[in-house]
Amino acid sequence: MDHEQRLLDAAGDLFYRRGVQAVGMDEIRAASGVSLKRLYQCFPSKEALVEAYLRRRDERWMGSLTAYVADDGDGIPSVFRWLERWFTEDDFRGCGFANAFAELGAGSAVVRTAVREHKERLRAYLRSLSEEAGAEDPGLLAEQLLTLIDGATVTAMISEDPGAARSAAHAATTLVGQHTKPPTP
Repeated sequence: MDHEQRLLDAAGDLFYRRGVQAVGMDEIRAASGVSLKRLYQCFPSKEALVEAYLRRRDERWMGSLTAYVADDGDGIPSVFRWLERWFTEDDFRGCGFANAFAELGAGSAVVRTAVREHKERLRAYLRSLSEEAGAEDPGLLAEQLLTLIDGATVTAMISEDPGAARSAAHAATTLVGQHTKPPTP
């Protein structure tokens, strides 16, 4: 494994578990086993490392979600089954993007951009699922589903109850029903 990957592994674990501001570069260096000089050669600033962490998290998170939905084959309901599975993971600490935004969003254009791009990517994916479901206004349904996902994620994090995904799934089923026309006989 190269230095950059070791640094991203260590930073990803520490940032997600403890928060970006609580973790110093020396702690990442120690956890990764990479020298401080090499760390700064790979990532010239903490902000650059945070951005790389968020971009990598986006790829992995979206990759896991889309693979699950494709394998499960049930479209929008699959999204909420994936959420419940994610909410039950031992290291679940809520949305890493919302957490980073809450900590740094006001002061970091780089973080704001990475977080917004992740949410936009998720919204676009939900739009494609909404189109597949036959929604009359797939953009509106995607926006509503994104709100349900974000709300369920926060609820699951605070309550430590993965059942928030099931509640959101029920609401999503109602929304899909409202947004799709029944087939004509």
